[in-house]
Amino acid sequence: MPPPKDVVKIAIQMVGAIPQLIELQQTKPLASVLKDVCDAWSLPNAERYALQYADGRQTYITESNRRDIKNGSILRLTTSPDQEAEQLYIGIQSKNVDVKTDSLKKLASLSQDITFAQEFISRNGLKQIYTIVEEGNDAGEMLAYTLKAFTELMEHDFVSWENLSTVFIKKIVSYVNMNAMDASIQQLSLSILENMVPTSRLLFEVVKKEVTLDRLLTHLQATNAQLQLKAMALLIALLLSATDAERRDMMDYLREKNIRQFIHKNIIHSSEPLGDEMAHYLYVLQSVSLNLCEHRMKMSMDPYSQEQRDLLQSLRQTAFESESEVPAGTFSTERRRSLCAKEFRKLGFMNNSNPAEDLRRAPPGLLALDNMVYFSRNTPNAYSRFVLENSSREDKHECPFARSSIQLTLILCEILHIGEPCSETAQAFYPMFFGQDHFFEELFCICIQLVNKTWKEMRATQEDFDKVMQVVREQITRTLNLKPTSLELFKTRVNALNYSEILKLRQTERLHQEETLAVPVLELREKLKPELLELIRQQRLLHLCEGTLFRKISSRRRQDKLWYCRLSPNHKVLHYGDVEEGVQSPPIESLPEKIPVADMKMLLVGKECPHTKEKSSGKQNKDVLELAFSIVHDVEEYCLNFIAPTRYEFCLWTDGLNVLLGKEMTSERTQTDLDVLLSMELKLRLLDLENISIPDNPPPIPKPPSNLNFCYDFSHAEQ
Repeated sequence: MPPPKDVVKIAIQMVGAIPQLIELQQTKPLASVLKDVCDAWSLPNAERYALQYADGRQTYITESNRRDIKNGSILRLTTSPDQEAEQLYIGIQSKNVDVKTDSLKKLASLSQDITFAQEFISRNGLKQIYTIVEEGNDAGEMLAYTLKAFTELMEHDFVSWENLSTVFIKKIVSYVNMNAMDASIQQLSLSILENMVPTSRLLFEVVKKEVTLDRLLTHLQATNAQLQLKAMALLIALLLSATDAERRDMMDYLREKNIRQFIHKNIIHSSEPLGDEMAHYLYVLQSVSLNLCEHRMKMSMDPYSQEQRDLLQSLRQTAFESESEVPAGTFSTERRRSLCAKEFRKLGFMNNSNPAEDLRRAPPGLLALDNMVYFSRNTPNAYSRFVLENSSREDKHECPFARSSIQLTLILCEILHIGEPCSETAQAFYPMFFGQDHFFEELFCICIQLVNKTWKEMRATQEDFDKVMQVVREQITRTLNLKPTSLELFKTRVNALNYSEILKLRQTERLHQEETLAVPVLELREKLKPELLELIRQQRLLHLCEGTLFRKISSRRRQDKLWYCRLSPNHKVLHYGDVEEGVQSPPIESLPEKIPVADMKMLLVGKECPHTKEKSSGKQNKDVLELAFSIVHDVEEYCLNFIAPTRYEFCLWTDGLNVLLGKEMTSERTQTDLDVLLSMELKLRLLDLENISIPDNPPPIPKPPSNLNFCYDFSHAEQ
């Protein structure tokens, strides 16, 4: 008979004593449980003791988290958090260097626990940490433990970052700015400043002023990968907290310092593999840089702006330079206006008498004009060839440069997500972005020539404009999905993907769709589905057994803390626990926490998850909502909360957990995988029917013969 839900069987250890095996009554007050445990070992003053997990993070057991204790858990009797906090509070003030160092080391470890942190902070312990840092008498290992303890204590959000003194902040800044400083101290200092920057405008301005971009660039060029990562984290925090004008100035300065080329050469193409955290920061840097175009993208052309009108006129003058050299007095104003209108028509403007009207639509707004001007000034030969080649055609097959440029700019903005907020978890960046200073403009220059090439291949007329742009969008998207490492490689691949290749790809996809819609094929698909769905279920469970590294993300910042979760080989228990950076696949024995599959009640996703509801007061990030899921276990109040690193992992985990719960797999990945497997299986089974049309209805069964005398009698042959 299984034990009641309110009773868990656990072991309790104590140094120098035989462990106790007890049945913990969850309804019994924790103080009474501690009294019984202490009495069994003849220990007085039970109130001075507490229970904590023996493995993993060694969290203290409290009334609020005691329901997380599972059958088979191993606990340890230890000094209570208030007693420990009191001892360490005294220890870190000791004049004895060894005592002080040991106390700070223990403080750095225990501060991860929220119960201990609360007790230590309530004793004004943070003030002592401020004093140690501000006085600056300690260095090396002792200072590293102090900064680590401070970081962990602040992580619990009991104290506002705005309470920090100017002296303390300047001391942290000095550690970052010193050349001869221990790398571990600089890493912790950079991490503290990164946490500080988003909390208030005042702190942002202090850090921005004290830690120069040049200093951050110096740290980025360090050989120490962790120091490089923390410097990048602070740079990203500063960029995200800056105003639009400040962000633009910072990006301009970074461009002057060739940061993109450095990242492209020394980070993306370094001998060390790129970690998830750095990949995320590179994605954010790319997104922030591209979003500098948002202002121009959303700004309509002002026909009364002389600067904008000059830019527009420069397009006409560059294309028709020889014709524009005729002295102004030669033609009347009316004749000159007529000539300009004719030239703007040749340029491909829809409203040739007032071309500014074509640029009133935002997006793409003035960004389209900027792109056209950049193309005309930086590749004048290609620009003149494009315009003159099409303006001389009279067969309605001319490709309109201006109209194409406006639509292409809009397409590129949509593909590159310009104007959209940065995701908190995304890691997808384009390596070629960091190999080029004027990435967006150079990409436009390649793609506008692609438009002209595709237009000619399609022999398009003005009526086919939308079809051509649809093909161009497909060419660009398919090529970007290949993740080319440079714009030259992108140019080569996108030009190789010509219209005939697009048609072949479309035809292949269409034929595949048509052959799978025949009635007999549909029937065969239905028969194959159960077997293939079982194969997908097994794959999902196998993925859960291999496990995944998850990140802890708070509403304040992207966290460095990692935890790992995996399913036991017998599919009966989920094991999980905190791990250090760089651990790829920890053994199942090293993960202290566990949830029996039998105790899992339901799976929650997106907005239903408790950890997304907790942050609903702040600005909610759509990306996090799409990656969040929770397992409800035991009673509904207790959940294990996840934020998947990618949408792919989200699909595999939610499918696998649904399989464990005996439910249908509901992710979009299931349908994709099923379609791929069905397609492969159908092709294998229909190989003998290649080039034979499959009828919708089976052929009629012929009538039975009038007699069956045609049957051969084998008995005569044997004689």
